[in-house]
Amino acid sequence: MTQSFNTRSSMGRLTLNVLLSFAQFERELIGERVRDKIAASKRKGIWVGGPVPLGYAAVDKKIVVVAAEAAAVRTIFARYLELGSVRLLAQDLDRRGLRSKPRRLSNGRTIGGGRFGVGALAHLLKNRFYIGEVVYRGEVHLAEHEPILDSTLFEAVQAKLAAQARARRCRLRGSPALLSGRLFDDRGNRMSPTHANKGGARYRYYISQAVLQNKPRALGSLHRVPAAELEALVVAALHNHLNANGTGQQLPVSDRDLVERHVQRVTLAQSEIRLRLQEIVEDAPQDLGVHESANNSSRRPIASITTIAIPWTSPVPAAVRGIIHVPAHNTPIKPGRREALLIAIAKARQWMDDLAHGRVASFGMIAHREGKGERHIRLLAPLAFLSPRIVSTILDGTAPADLTLTTLIRVLPYSWAEQERRLGTSGSFLS
Repeated sequence: MTQSFNTRSSMGRLTLNVLLSFAQFERELIGERVRDKIAASKRKGIWVGGPVPLGYAAVDKKIVVVAAEAAAVRTIFARYLELGSVRLLAQDLDRRGLRSKPRRLSNGRTIGGGRFGVGALAHLLKNRFYIGEVVYRGEVHLAEHEPILDSTLFEAVQAKLAAQARARRCRLRGSPALLSGRLFDDRGNRMSPTHANKGGARYRYYISQAVLQNKPRALGSLHRVPAAELEALVVAALHNHLNANGTGQQLPVSDRDLVERHVQRVTLAQSEIRLRLQEIVEDAPQDLGVHESANNSSRRPIASITTIAIPWTSPVPAAVRGIIHVPAHNTPIKPGRREALLIAIAKARQWMDDLAHGRVASFGMIAHREGKGERHIRLLAPLAFLSPRIVSTILDGTAPADLTLTTLIRVLPYSWAEQERRLGTSGSFLS
């Protein structure tokens, strides 16, 4: 501590480095001893500090049961078995007035004591501390404190949670919502897929979690958006970007695989959609000889993060700011029929674009990719050449109510003027 070293000389630098090495060794040794002591205490079931779960309190370095909070914990577990949903459980606890455990920090500030969130409830329902056990590095040990719950009730809740997790994974894979888990509003709120049924038709939406969790202060500029239109915009922009970068030949066969492979995050704002993309590229080898440079095995794939913006304007009335209304709800053509027409037109355009750029060689390959018959693909393919004015009327919802996919396929000439003349006879929607 008092001796000085001349670090200008080699001997002084050596002495300093030796002392620093021993200091680092001592630091690591202390850390190992502390971790070993914590592990030994955990194996004995001793509480070694940290946040105390709801239902317990720390008194003289011992964990004791708080009767009122313990009753609340039992209610939470029992209600979950009855409701079968963590989100419904959070709403039920809010109506009952049950709140999370308040904690007083060392600086005097108090945190907690608010409404339960879905994440906090999911963690609480999996906490083995309530059946008198402690978990350390994946190992479960019998604890010293008194359990609050019966092991039968706890295991029943774990079984239900596991079953729901499996069902949710299967539901997400089979869900038509391509952007599920990746879509956020401009305030960072996740937007979850939902739907509404009206007149026998199903309308798909993405709705902000701030709305579902009743958090008006956290609302972004958009609360609810139609799913089909948004997904079509994102997929089209993704195709255009990847084709422009020369990776169009390596695209997955389905839109879902395309989104899962390349899209990390979609942020929805009032005037644009921002896509955060992950592209897998090959890192070129450096400082290699001629023969080594030619070897493809010397390259390694790396992830490149790119952000692109899609300009758009949401049709939001000034009086109802933040909600996108689909115009077709109060227009002649039925919403379900309108959505079916738009999806068929978008698919036909994509198929013809794939054929034109050589991504597929025939209608048979498209039929195999889509899981349809080749005749079905050939029937829908002419929709790629539909008049832009007719497409605009379908988008606006002003097309005739009797306009169907069968009508378009049967009477569709290749002349735009003739298309507009024939379809205009059933109504003056092109005037």
